[in-house]
This record gives sequence, structure tokens and C-alpha cells, in this order.
Amino acid sequence: MLIAIIADTHMPKGSRELPPQCVERLRAAELILHAGDISTVGVLAELEELGPPVLAVHGNVDEPALVESLPAQLEAEVGGGARLAMMHDAGPAQGRVARLRKRFPRADAVVFGHSHIPLLERERGFAILNPGSPTDRRRPPERT
Repeated sequence: MLIAIIADTHMPKGSRELPPQCVERLRAAELILHAGDISTVGVLAELEELGPPVLAVHGNVDEPALVESLPAQLEAEVGGGARLAMMHDAGPAQGRVARLRKRFPRADAVVFGHSHIPLLERERGFAILNPGSPTDRRRPPERT
């Protein structure tokens, strides 16, 4: 199963928009995961219009209507048996893998956002992943 994972799109804000390469990858996916800070219900609707189903959690800057309609965290089985968990803010880097493994004991991987810093850490069959941001790079040299 091809899964597209994004977070921290923070749209609309100024002239921000998803880069064309990102939109192509989202359309080509079988599932889109968004780890929060979408910002508005309208942006979520735009993502849903791309075609693949969208699973999303709300972030800390999402409008109230979005916070009401999306969970703070979720767990789902995808791709024939892989169990993914998702939340927006996974807390401090120190002890993060152990903390997320404890919080989501049935998950094979946890997707999160918030920092805008891409990250993939694996430990004994468990992974945590932050896709960074396609619209706001902050500290990384490029948007992701």
C-alpha cells in the first residue's frame, strides 16, 4: 500500500500552497495521513478532493471546527495488517521512542508532526516518523 504522509501544512497562510510534486504524490497514494496543523476545514476538504482517503488528527493551530471534527490521536490498521498510530505533538526528543511505544503498545509505527523537522527513527521493529512540512521548512534546509 502506498501511503502519503504529511503534516504542518498551515494553509491558507500568505501565499502558501502545496508544491506540485507533493500534490502529485498525494494523488498517487492509496491513503493520505495528515499529522495535524492543517489549519482549516476547507484545506482538509481540498486534500480529500485529491482522491485517496484521508486520515488526519488535529494540531495545535487548527481552527475550532477542525479540532471538533478530528481526533487528537488515532490508530488504524493499514496495508494488510500494519498498525499505525498518529498524533500531532509527540513531545520532547529525549525518550520519544520509548514514550510513544508505551502510549501506543499495539502500533508498528507512530506518525507525528509539530516540529516541522523530518525524522525517522527505528528501534526493535517499531518506528516513529515525522514528515516535516511541505510548506514551512523552519530549521531544515528544504521543505519536505
